[in-house]
Amino acid sequence: MTAEPSAEERAAVDAVLGVPATGWDGGERTEGDLRAVRAPEDRRTLLLPVLHALQARIGWISEGGLNYACERLSVPPAEAYGVATFYAMFSVRPQPATVVHVCDDLACRIRGGDAMAERLSAECDGDPKVVRSPCLGLCEAAPAVMFQEAGAGAVSHAVAPADPEQILASIHGSGALVPPPALAPRHGGERLLRRVGVVDPASLHDYRAHGGYASLARAIELGPDTVIKQVTDAKLLGRGGAAFPTGVKWRAVADQPGSPKFVVGNADESEPGTFKDRVLMENDPFALIEALTIAGFATGAETGYLYVRGEYLRATKHLHEAIEEARGAALLGPDVMHAGFGFDIELRRGAGAYICGEETALFNSIEGKRGEPRNKPPFPVTHGLFGRPTSINNVETLLNVLQILELGAEAYAALGTEGSTGTRLFCLSGHVEHPGVYEAEHGITLADAIDMAGGPRDGAPIKAVLLGGAAGGFLGADRLDVRLTFEDARAGGYTLGSGVIMVLDGSVDLVDLCLRISRFFRDESCGQCVPCRVGTVRQEEALVRLVTGRTIGSPADELGLLEDVAAVMRDASICGLGQTAASAVQSAIGTFDLFGSAP
Repeated sequence: MTAEPSAEERAAVDAVLGVPATGWDGGERTEGDLRAVRAPEDRRTLLLPVLHALQARIGWISEGGLNYACERLSVPPAEAYGVATFYAMFSVRPQPATVVHVCDDLACRIRGGDAMAERLSAECDGDPKVVRSPCLGLCEAAPAVMFQEAGAGAVSHAVAPADPEQILASIHGSGALVPPPALAPRHGGERLLRRVGVVDPASLHDYRAHGGYASLARAIELGPDTVIKQVTDAKLLGRGGAAFPTGVKWRAVADQPGSPKFVVGNADESEPGTFKDRVLMENDPFALIEALTIAGFATGAETGYLYVRGEYLRATKHLHEAIEEARGAALLGPDVMHAGFGFDIELRRGAGAYICGEETALFNSIEGKRGEPRNKPPFPVTHGLFGRPTSINNVETLLNVLQILELGAEAYAALGTEGSTGTRLFCLSGHVEHPGVYEAEHGITLADAIDMAGGPRDGAPIKAVLLGGAAGGFLGADRLDVRLTFEDARAGGYTLGSGVIMVLDGSVDLVDLCLRISRFFRDESCGQCVPCRVGTVRQEEALVRLVTGRTIGSPADELGLLEDVAAVMRDASICGLGQTAASAVQSAIGTFDLFGSAP
């Protein structure tokens, strides 16, 4: 509480909040301040941007820097410390100015990420600091590395595919590390991805020349109620994994009395193997801004938030620039398109917490709290961000709204199947010839989706496919004929999740991947509820015992324990993290008889 900030720390905080005007605002106290009554003002929502500023300037968050942030924002230091220690990209202990995050998660692991992490750790000897990272969302170009470099001119950048020789040469000062350009995704559709690689993501003029803002103009012409009816009639289901009807959500928010209301774009895409939203944000940022503006217009919200994953450096930069340009062109602000309604967007950057992809954890993060999920009910449509009615959708879902307004609900619903309308983005990675984002109508088979990416790498036989990411499940090569629709997935006991299709050939050690998945969920559990906090640890412990042969009782006893733990987490966890933390492991054990579990 008594630690003082350095001049650099003050400057970092003031760059976000402005120079303090009074002693009540963190400045020098005067006699006048002592007589004045402090005006109530809740600025806690700026805590995350301030912590990012301190981390970027100094390389870690000191007690003095944290105290000054708390003074400026009127946040109790104990609570701010709880927030700062919640996120993996922040440090409250001194560390080198450069931190190298080496992805050793699933897609990178099978492409040499684990070995690269070991080598860099051994040869760097603590400076720069090398840490193993969960998925960086660069799976199509694995293996991936992200650099955090602190200082007055702080820069952070990601490199994928990463060459350990080039990275070491750069670290030791004998070579330049040039981040590769953004990879253009390969795609099989001309709808959601039609502008990717075609338009300049920094040019509003180019976006409008390729049909941009026609859907917003159409929405204004139709009016809010008709827009919601169009989205409802199109049968648009959420693309983030939960598959909730978007029109139902928007109608529920629009029907709530009073104001303010909020719309939120969930761009915290942290599911291992998922990178479609990143590709959209990097290459077509104005489309997301237009779609979120339509959501605000339809629901009666005047403010929208875009919460972008902290590791998505290029996407955050492009969105920030696009928001500023849209604001300057009266496409955001008090009179959007001079149509008599106001709407603006605030950008928030996460800081390394998978749990913040859960909608209520994301709300808490924006509000300057620990990113822990809330109990439901109440639901976000009545008690969401700041306790107000809120509609939250992921990036792909929002961009589908542009298609609905362009095509019309009937034409959009004719795409795909009766229960799964429209197109879907699939993230093809692993052992395929051409990893990338691919677009196809719902109803395509898994085999056809893999063929879009050129088929298995070098024609090798497929051993397994991870569908839906770490929270999804493994399928064997005998199930490549399954259809990729919501209704088929429910009937067949698999999941589409966030669109992950990770192809694995015979070189992959599935037991090792299961151990990595169990460690991922153990690390990413927020710890708020017992079933998840304890269950994820017990799952990993049991797997380790099975692998090392140090079982408690027989292997069958350990497998029975894993089933019990999975059932408790699924049935009793607060949020989807705990409810799906055992899904992939259980599917691998059951499908591939990893530990001799078959009778």
